[in-house]
Amino acid sequence: MIMGEPIRVPADALRGTLRLNEPMSRHVSWRAGGYAARCYVPADLSDLAAFLGSLPSDEPVCMVGLGSNLLVRDGGFRGTVVLTHGSRPALRLDGDCVYAEAGVPSPKVARFAANQGFDGAEFLAGIPGTVGGALAMNAGCYGTETWEVVARALTVDRCGELREHVPTEFDIGYRHCALPGGALGKDIWFAAAWLRFRAGNRNQARRRITELLEQRIRTQPLDLPNAGSVFRNPPGQHAAQLIEACGLKGFVIGGARISEKHANFIVNPKRRASAADIEKLITHARTTVKERFGIELQTEVRIVGEA
Repeated sequence: MIMGEPIRVPADALRGTLRLNEPMSRHVSWRAGGYAARCYVPADLSDLAAFLGSLPSDEPVCMVGLGSNLLVRDGGFRGTVVLTHGSRPALRLDGDCVYAEAGVPSPKVARFAANQGFDGAEFLAGIPGTVGGALAMNAGCYGTETWEVVARALTVDRCGELREHVPTEFDIGYRHCALPGGALGKDIWFAAAWLRFRAGNRNQARRRITELLEQRIRTQPLDLPNAGSVFRNPPGQHAAQLIEACGLKGFVIGGARISEKHANFIVNPKRRASAADIEKLITHARTTVKERFGIELQTEVRIVGEA
């Protein structure tokens, strides 16, 4: 079998595309890592629900949007990866809210909301992932977090059942979102959200998005493969400043490097880094900061799979 060769699910069952032994370096923004045993691209939300319901109850599942917050170890993921972004997820107005399915890129939501005359969605232009990931980690930037604008959320479980939730059902904090019982991300995943924004000025919102994107380009290594911020900011501190104070800008392990432009970014400049190189560099930065400042940095990125 050719690695990554698509295998069509029977038309009378599911409508998406299944691939075996899919190289996840194609689907994570670090452009590194191993293979997924199975990889499914659902045709739409109902197909996603049907597919999840068809899986064995003990099948490991990893939802992936743009792969901007994910590292798949070199030994690969011995389960099923679902690529939510590949299904052309829905984005539309629904009453006074913007309805966005999990695979919609956050910057696309920002532009859509601005074009509809809403104010307050601009921060989403600075989140390099999808709505599903933004919900799962309460992503934020420029002073606003995702769950501040969520009116309702839709989840799907591994039985394929869809449920609506209000924000008060979740435990929400800084880069954190959980359901009681801890099933979120293991047996329950975000499928969509209704986002509520203020009425505003379309041109001003577009201008603000442009300004925020220009700021990102100036301050972040967006021209090189990266996964966004590697570490959460400790209370009252900035992870980048702590890492830089340890003299780690430009530090290299294998093909991975701590960015000279922003110390909380690890880049893969020649696309030759292994997942192990990146993980070792994450560990080295955390250990060095701990030894010098006594502060334990916590990762924002998810690390999955076998070493």
